[in-house]
Amino acid sequence: MATKGRAVPRIVCCAIPLASTSGKVLVITSRKRQDLWVLPKGGWELSDGTLERAASREALEEAGVRGNITRYVTTINSPSTTYHFYELEVTTLDKDWLESRERKREWVDYAEAVKRVAWKTELAQALSLSTLAPRR
Repeated sequence: MATKGRAVPRIVCCAIPLASTSGKVLVITSRKRQDLWVLPKGGWELSDGTLERAASREALEEAGVRGNITRYVTTINSPSTTYHFYELEVTTLDKDWLESRERKREWVDYAEAVKRVAWKTELAQALSLSTLAPRR
């Protein structure tokens, strides 16, 4: 079953946390596999209201990131999930956050971010459409 038992694909909102002035992306470790890196993402909840709010909430919960959504990047569909990606300009990093004991976070340049998330096609694809991606 392609939708993993759901009647419709799950809606997942993803933040691409950026420090535009330094050209860096904040990546975090997966909770399930500490050796894998991801971007903050998670399911949209009715209480979020908007997809952008969900992306901001996930960034705060998973990475301790506060900031402003500055740009819609893309929507990527898979059989079980619809991913919505937004750039988030980071203004503050909390020292202690909801998942701080379960994840590491690290600022890396664009090329390193793409390498680290390459195992998850949707994440790498969205990064390639971000404002930090080299122009073709």
